[in-house]
Amino acid sequence: MDQYCVMGNPVEHSRSPWIHARFAELTGHSLQYSKKLVPLDGFDAAVAAFRAEGGLGCNVTVPFKFDAVRISTSQTPRAQLAGACNTLHLRPDGIFADNTDGAGLVNDIQSNAGFTLAGRDVLLIGAGGASAGVIGPMIEAKVRSITVANRTLAKADDLVTRHAALAQRHGALLLSSELHSVQSPFDVVVNATASSLSGAGVPVSPAVLKPGALALDMMYGPAAAGFMDWARAHLAVPRDGLGMLVEQAAEAFLIWRGVRPPSAQVLAELRATLA
Repeated sequence: MDQYCVMGNPVEHSRSPWIHARFAELTGHSLQYSKKLVPLDGFDAAVAAFRAEGGLGCNVTVPFKFDAVRISTSQTPRAQLAGACNTLHLRPDGIFADNTDGAGLVNDIQSNAGFTLAGRDVLLIGAGGASAGVIGPMIEAKVRSITVANRTLAKADDLVTRHAALAQRHGALLLSSELHSVQSPFDVVVNATASSLSGAGVPVSPAVLKPGALALDMMYGPAAAGFMDWARAHLAVPRDGLGMLVEQAAEAFLIWRGVRPPSAQVLAELRATLA
């Protein structure tokens, strides 16, 4: 069978194998998708070994999204702008990199959650690879503004600077801030940090939530429970990252197999399975 995988550290929690197996079943494709726990200093070797074994593509999760761009030989414009990638297509002529995280997030918010992004004010918590992957597609979704809040202001500044030209073309306002300085309310709050994964508390004040705001944690399952409880307690609409996971996987499947699978159906099935 055609071989695909997800590479990360940690990776055991990943639902990607189930998702891609279901995509393949529903679209009539034959493939095998596995998890690969990669040593923190072993990403390049892991990709080379998988490619030598005939692997055709891999999803990339923390902490290797910047490494994935570095080893690629060609990239989509959105991957180039993000400087990070979560999808590699291992082709005979090289390694093609894309970042489907942003498309996955936007599709989940607008199609699955039914929340229009156009004209909204967005708070993006964190300035790492996860944030880098989603800021461009959110700008293209016609948001009014995005504030990137990060513990280290310089990283937030860098992310804003890199996307300034794109924001200007789409009429979006980009701002950067330290976490403790953010106090104004937003329509959408996205937690793109690892705070949930590590069990840490929510890194911003409840003042950032407008009543009825959408508060989304990119994590899912028990890791997202604390953030979602916090959002619910402050009259926001909580959402985990499961929909984003399925939607970004659907974009990767399209790149690898040339067909877009029925992501909404698979998301509903996955939520039922986890429940």
